[in-house]
Amino acid sequence: MSSPLPDPAATPPQSVRLVNLPNALTVLRLAVVPLFAWLLLADGGMDTSRRWWATLFFAGAIITDRYDGMIARRTNQVTEFGKLADPIADKALTGAALVGLSALGLLPWWVTLAILVRELGVTLLRFWVIRHGVIAASRGGKVKTVVQALAIGLYLMPLTGVLASVRWWFMGVALLLTLATGLDYVVRALRLRRTSARAMRNAAARRAAAADHGSDGTGHRTDTAA
Repeated sequence: MSSPLPDPAATPPQSVRLVNLPNALTVLRLAVVPLFAWLLLADGGMDTSRRWWATLFFAGAIITDRYDGMIARRTNQVTEFGKLADPIADKALTGAALVGLSALGLLPWWVTLAILVRELGVTLLRFWVIRHGVIAASRGGKVKTVVQALAIGLYLMPLTGVLASVRWWFMGVALLLTLATGLDYVVRALRLRRTSARAMRNAAARRAAAADHGSDGTGHRTDTAA
């Protein structure tokens, strides 16, 4: 006689380990931020070698941002910690770079504030709609991330002459993409909230209709057991 199959409802769900490679990369990116900021601001930004090291650390952190999420999805290691810490690490790195560049007088403060307000706003929107679903990154958002990282990287480098002038055009494009994709995210977040609320109301109506269908017309359930 074969043994009975386990009851799925009684079987505890398989949990993903908190300590894994994607989360380790995220924590490493967070840990790099203070060192990156120190290298950038050392000697008022006049230390060329440290500026190059700051650029190298920034590039390495951006690469980990590209791969930690991809590894987590492909290996089924997505955790609640990763969902929370990954955007925080991204904003901490980008924020440190932009604020540092503005503090050194290399980037206008209004550019830094415009980008940071957008990034913070999008992060808050993610938490606002998280119970309704996840908004996938758009193609424009992915392009924005690449151009923004490239523009910041060019500003981190101790460049002079023509290259120092060219980087402003990269930052201008990054700023336009940042604002445009931020507006698109607001529209999609509002749409997701509306459709999710409508879906929940429809589901509740269907459950209520099913309950009424199984009643005896007086609001009491009829016993259908033999």
